[in-house]
Amino acid sequence: MEYRRLGKSELQVSVVGLGTWQFGGEWGKDFSPEEVCDLVARAKSLDINLIDTAECYGDHLSESLIGQAIKGQRDHWIVATKFGHHYHGHLQRTEHWNVRNVLAQLEDSLRALKTDYIDLYQFHSGGDADFDQQELWTMLDKQVRAGKIRHLGNSIGDHRASFQASRSCEVGVSVIQAVYNRLDRSAEETILQQAQTLDLGVLAREPLANGLLSGKYLPGVKAGVVNDWRSASWSTDVWQDRLREVDRIRREELPEDAHLAPWALAWVLKHPAVGAVIPGCKSIAQLEANAAAAD
Repeated sequence: MEYRRLGKSELQVSVVGLGTWQFGGEWGKDFSPEEVCDLVARAKSLDINLIDTAECYGDHLSESLIGQAIKGQRDHWIVATKFGHHYHGHLQRTEHWNVRNVLAQLEDSLRALKTDYIDLYQFHSGGDADFDQQELWTMLDKQVRAGKIRHLGNSIGDHRASFQASRSCEVGVSVIQAVYNRLDRSAEETILQQAQTLDLGVLAREPLANGLLSGKYLPGVKAGVVNDWRSASWSTDVWQDRLREVDRIRREELPEDAHLAPWALAWVLKHPAVGAVIPGCKSIAQLEANAAAAD
């Protein structure tokens, strides 16, 4: 496993992390505590040390499963989670950005994760007006000084926008998270350049384009299954257009004898701004394929 410095946070993270949206139940599978423990244990044995979750992957469900899985090994993990939403059911969320509510979310996340500190606490896909609240960042800075948060981050919702990235240093954000993959390179035009200029760490989310670059799907395959958010969010035309582009990449760009998923992750990691990718996985085999990108 390779490790990289995550911007001015100085966190040393494995270049392949473990994304955990799937643990919240919106990817067509419910996970038992035993399954999550097995996945986390295998990630640890592969020398992965970064795990990314959120308050609204279930109602703190993903965090709770992770908390159980990392019990007794907290020092190994760099735990990143997020704030700003309440989960009300499959694909149902409301946004909450006021100081009192975010502070309550932080306490709920600490309880769910069974820890007394969070390594990276991230503003979660909010708008510029939600971001531009000095009282919010003042409160979060107090939590940093109290030891409940080590570093602040921003999981940017619109990866083409630049306002939030440009204001990062002013509000104490040292790490940003952005969508970046072989199918969606638009972050290159704005925030990846800004990250390099400002020495911000970058976590690349959706590096497998929500599974499209996993190698699992060929043109003609339908999107998702019941309770898989993709089947509810993507039209058939969009899904098939993307699958055709993946097929072209497979034929024209994938080196001989290479597997698509680790190649796609390694492609993202070649960008000098990117510190780590945070793909999800549903099985040990998928986790191992992701980790192979470090090679």
